[in-house]
Order: sequence, then C-alpha cells, then structure tokens
Amino acid sequence: MAPESILQLKNVEAAYGPITAIRGVSLSVPRGAIVTVLGANGAGKTTIMKTISGILDPTKGTIELEGEPIQGLEPDAIVRRGICHVPEGREVFPLLSVHDNLMMGAFTRQDRAGIAEDLEQAYAYFPILRERARQAAGSLSGGQQQMLAISRALMGRPKLLLLDEPSLGLSPKLTKDIFEIITRINRERALSIVVVEQNAAMALSHAHFGYILEVGRVVMEDSCERLMQKDDIKEFYLGMHAAGVRGERRWKRKKTWR
Repeated sequence: MAPESILQLKNVEAAYGPITAIRGVSLSVPRGAIVTVLGANGAGKTTIMKTISGILDPTKGTIELEGEPIQGLEPDAIVRRGICHVPEGREVFPLLSVHDNLMMGAFTRQDRAGIAEDLEQAYAYFPILRERARQAAGSLSGGQQQMLAISRALMGRPKLLLLDEPSLGLSPKLTKDIFEIITRINRERALSIVVVEQNAAMALSHAHFGYILEVGRVVMEDSCERLMQKDDIKEFYLGMHAAGVRGERRWKRKKTWR
C-alpha cells in the first residue's frame, strides 16, 4: 500500500506577470518522507516552494495539506496550518540575535514549555548556535546562518518543512553536515521534508523520493534509489557517463518513513 500523503499538488501552474514559471505540476509528499525536487536553474523549483508556502498564488490547480486545500491562503495562515519554509539565501533577521531569531520562529505558539523544549532541541542539533545565542545573526558565517534558518523553522513545530537550496554557498563538509542533520531531523521527528537542491548527488543520497523538473514541468519521478540508476540522471545530474561507467559510487540511504 502506498504511504499516506501529507501534501499534494495537482496540475499547479504559477506565473510572474505574463511569464508562466511552472505548468501542470503534480507531486505528492508521503508523510514522514524526504522528497527532493531537482532541475537546472530556472526550471521552476523555487517557484514550487513559493507557491506551496503562499508567497505566490497559483493561477491553476490545487494544493492540499492533509486533504485540505491551502492555495490562496496568506503565508502566515499556511504557517499556522503547519508548513514552514526556509528560503533560498537563508534570510535571517541580521540585526536580531540568534536567540531572538529562533524565538521569531515560534511566533504562532503560546506553549512556553514546548517552546523552551524546542529551543533546547535546536541547540542540540546545532551546538554552535548556543555559543552564538547573543550574537547578531548577520555576523554569523553562511553555514551558521543556514543552521539558524533551519532551526528557526523548526521552532514553529511544522508538519512539513520546505528547504530551498540548503547547501547554497557552503563548503562540501558543511553541506554534508547540513544534510546529515536534515536526515536526523526527519528520522527523529518523522517530519515530512521537501528539499530543492542543486547538489543532486547529495539530495538523492538523503531523500526517499525525487522529482525532476525541466522548464516548469515534471518530466520524471521515482524513488531516489531508482532515479540514481537511470542513465539520464547519472549523466546530467551525477556527472557520470551513461554508458561504460565502472566503479560507480554506491549510495547509502536510510528508508525511515513509514
């Protein structure tokens, strides 16, 4: 039996003025899974994320969270429904402290004990944030700002976490560290996550399902395990020649969703 979906997009289109950015996009996020959306620059990946989180209204189609339509809602209403979005470029509040940025993530909540518990969990995931708790967020390194942006989103206790280019501008080591934490968060919280990512190898090795986007359309979808065996994916996304490859890297993935 197919896993239950927490999010479904059905034939969604969205545009910037007269320019249509995504066309007829349908995708599903199984509850408790990591789903990655891959594609070249300009393919429409970020548009999908903005449309899910209410920053951009779809011109056609439906978006359902747990079976309830959310298209057309304001972004703060979508946050209250349980979707938190970490945008491309982090977008922390640079003049606020690390601690205050984290507390901003809990703006919809009133449960003080739960907020305190989640604050401690954020510091457990990223200990450097505890050390920098009183430091202005704008003075953090790029990697530290990404850690802060993810933690700030988690402070909202989301049902679904959207991560847009979490490795942007990071070193290979920091990218690996960030994705290991994403996997840990998914496993420990059974949190559903959608990741848009340019580093296809990293995304496919940590996600469960993947969608390939070209010029605003979904052209391929499958489990990441199967996607990584397809010649087109090997050649265009993983840097492998489609024929005659020997000694290909074997990816270790954990199927932790239920």
